[in-house]
Amino acid sequence: MYRSPELLAPAGNPTAMKIAFAYGADAVYAGEPRYSLRVRNNSFTLANLGESIKYAHQLGKRFYVVVNIAPHNAKLAHFVEHMAQVVALQPDALIVSDPGIVMLLRQHFPKQALHLSVQANTVNWAALKFWQQQGIERVILSRELSLQEIKEMREHVPDMELEVFVHGALCMAYSGRCLLSGYTNKRDPNQGACTNACRWKYHTQPAQQDEVGQYIPDPILVADPQRPDEPMLLDEDIHGSYLMNSKDLRAVDLVEPLTQMGVHSLKIEGRTKSDYYVARTTQVYRRAIDDAVAGKPFNPKLLNELDGMANRGFTHGFLQRHSAQSLQNYERAHSEGQEQLVGQLLDTEHQDAYLVDVKNAFSVGDELLLITPKGNYPLKVTELVDKQGMPLVRAPGSGYQVYVPADVTIDSADKPMCFLIKRSSDDQH
Repeated sequence: MYRSPELLAPAGNPTAMKIAFAYGADAVYAGEPRYSLRVRNNSFTLANLGESIKYAHQLGKRFYVVVNIAPHNAKLAHFVEHMAQVVALQPDALIVSDPGIVMLLRQHFPKQALHLSVQANTVNWAALKFWQQQGIERVILSRELSLQEIKEMREHVPDMELEVFVHGALCMAYSGRCLLSGYTNKRDPNQGACTNACRWKYHTQPAQQDEVGQYIPDPILVADPQRPDEPMLLDEDIHGSYLMNSKDLRAVDLVEPLTQMGVHSLKIEGRTKSDYYVARTTQVYRRAIDDAVAGKPFNPKLLNELDGMANRGFTHGFLQRHSAQSLQNYERAHSEGQEQLVGQLLDTEHQDAYLVDVKNAFSVGDELLLITPKGNYPLKVTELVDKQGMPLVRAPGSGYQVYVPADVTIDSADKPMCFLIKRSSDDQH
């Protein structure tokens, strides 16, 4: 038996927060509206941030607010005044990365708990001790660490809380400190405006040597689709031109060793991902943590469930050492998976049918999987009816709402947190 680590899920909006808690998260993290690295994709305002923190606390859960930009001088002009309003909402911690921000928060709000962001790139035990002396209660470790390095840091500084990313997108930079988006289209990732330029597909064409022979033999010009007339010189190998596209992190099979070494929090990346992503990943990692704490062996079916979700291929990242090529996905940047979200239940008092907000097409005869906070259930579509009571053979896709016969009784409040998926494999556990 081991102490259960916190399961920390992303909340890009208040609905995602509620879904994360319903599917087993102990805590969520959400971006502060002005000072987080997701200012472009953030549905939180000061008003609903306060409501969300209250909601979490009513459930006995924790809510962390992300304040992790690398601010220039102009961003500090009203920082303390603005953060006073955030601190008054009583978040369980602020997630910070900049030393100046740490200093200002410690000076003006000494009782506010601070967690150090992964953006601070903490990779050794001496750095842990330094940040502990600055009043940091928890450090979110750099993604560039191995299991052994994390274990050593835990042993050197046993009284510091440690948080580790276990799932989600990886950045082709040092724990997110990237300049590519700022360079290509003047949107600084470190100010919260990243456009994920590392994921774009780049078109290539042969380049010619100039008059003085500055180009190497067989050079390649590469350009992104938005600027086809502004090519850059870059080499390409036989695999293609997804030049900076990392596979996604998946460490569900490493939850047990992370639990054994006493990591306090296991974190899922994805504040810009869908509500369904939050539900499914939280559900799977909840089961993995509970099994690890109970001393049960890892259930490989959990890998299958995550395999089914949209992904760019999976890797352990640096948690277990790989060759460089195993981290990289040269063939594609788009997501693929064995399952497709086809619908989300809507709140209705009907007991004999589910009202489904259709996301992707499905038909009578399809065998689906109903994902709910209380468990997952197979569902065969024996009938489809539109809102006017007319029978359908097929729900065409997004923009439609249809009724599907109900096999399982679901509480009305839970229905908006339930999803229907279509799987390409028979394994629907």
